[in-house]
Amino acid sequence: MKVVLFCGGLGTRLKEYSDTIPKPLVTIGYRPVMWHLMRYYAHFGHKEFIICLGYRGDLIKEYFLHYNECLSNDFTMRDGGRQIDLLQSDIDDWKITFVDTGQQSNIGQRLVAVRKFVDDDVFLANYSDALTDLDLNRYIQLALDSQAIATLLAVQTAHSFHAVTAEADGWVTGIGPIRNATFTVNGGFFVLRPEIFDYIRDGEELVVEPFGRLVAQRKLLCYQYDGFWRSMDTFKDKMSFDRMYERGIAPWELWRTRGQGSNEPWTD
Repeated sequence: MKVVLFCGGLGTRLKEYSDTIPKPLVTIGYRPVMWHLMRYYAHFGHKEFIICLGYRGDLIKEYFLHYNECLSNDFTMRDGGRQIDLLQSDIDDWKITFVDTGQQSNIGQRLVAVRKFVDDDVFLANYSDALTDLDLNRYIQLALDSQAIATLLAVQTAHSFHAVTAEADGWVTGIGPIRNATFTVNGGFFVLRPEIFDYIRDGEELVVEPFGRLVAQRKLLCYQYDGFWRSMDTFKDKMSFDRMYERGIAPWELWRTRGQGSNEPWTD
């Protein structure tokens, strides 16, 4: 299946980096978060990507135009570096289409801008700022077995805030970590059918009016997932990803570890 990646936002909550590079290029280890996400999709056989560019899209183009396979693959060097023989490759069988979808466009309008590139019965889409160890095959099969036009991943956040419930007069009736709360959030991993374009009107954000119409018609499905999921929203998130990677704990790297997703709750 084709994978649409939304990579055009400003990433204002990650200003330590987004003042100079787009958020999808913020690194975990020696590769950008968007590379880790693409490698995750490729692990499940989805290697055709449509990248929706916007803010500093030129840097994303440059990254792939000058992609260095040696940084994440074993290789043999000969003749003082004049000949490099890769022992394996990351992206030689990937197809990546780069599309400028506007500097100020929202997600819904970026999706409409790449409509002609997603002519399959089903396609995937992603915000490009979160990673997971989800069994993608299981998730996609759930969407295919349903009549849903759109399916989203519902997750609990990993933030350290505490959810508070209270009576009308202010007396607290409950307090606890957000991960223990009953609500979930949109995790940014979508399975979509082409009919989604019939629900998006000019200027609309994807998950507001269009998804609202799908809800009214019972055509929006969610998959509740309690395994590892984490987004790259803030500098604190960046540091958390880096600490995990340095400790050799990268649950999203299914191509290096278990090879399948897990439904086990994640704690760090």
